Amino acid sequence: MSREDVRAQVLELMGQKDKIEREILELTSILSRNGVGMKDPLVDPEGFPINSIDIYQVRHARQRIICLQNDHKTIMKQIENGLQGYYCSDSIADTSQPTPMETNRIEVPVHRIPFARVTIVSEGSPADHAGIRVGDEVVEFGSVNADNFKNITDIATVVQHSDGSQVSVKLKRGERYVTVQLVPKKWSGRGLLGCNIVAV
Repeated sequence: MSREDVRAQVLELMGQKDKIEREILELTSILSRNGVGMKDPLVDPEGFPINSIDIYQVRHARQRIICLQNDHKTIMKQIENGLQGYYCSDSIADTSQPTPMETNRIEVPVHRIPFARVTIVSEGSPADHAGIRVGDEVVEFGSVNADNFKNITDIATVVQHSDGSQVSVKLKRGERYVTVQLVPKKWSGRGLLGCNIVAV
């Protein structure tokens, strides 16, 4: 498979990943409207259904989210393998070896307008390991971009549903754009990222 074929395959997988993340966001909003999360009880202490909750709708949304999360993990693994193949073929054509952070990069110049900024990065955190730096401006965070960003909770939702899975994060660093693969997960500090992101 040629380098361009690999790139096209990775781009197609990224499109599928974004579609899955958008559907997870939509399903999560159903849970939010019913005032529950993935594990909150749907019955009262006496075992009767809670009147304020559409139990059928919530159960369906929860089941679908679980399926989508599994699909998301599978696609992220395929994207990771595709990126490795992409840069492996690149290294054959180019004898200069990229740095570890550069191996995460595959430029897809679709969105270029930042919607958030990184103000804190804790040492040893998932954000630190991904190569995110203080001052980086966020252009894409998974499926979130300037076109659909409403508030910081949009990022929090993607993080919540990507625990242990890679999230593609596109950053504007000075005058250049860098894409890193961030894996939200529990670590010795607070939260799943170890960084603070504010809207701009």
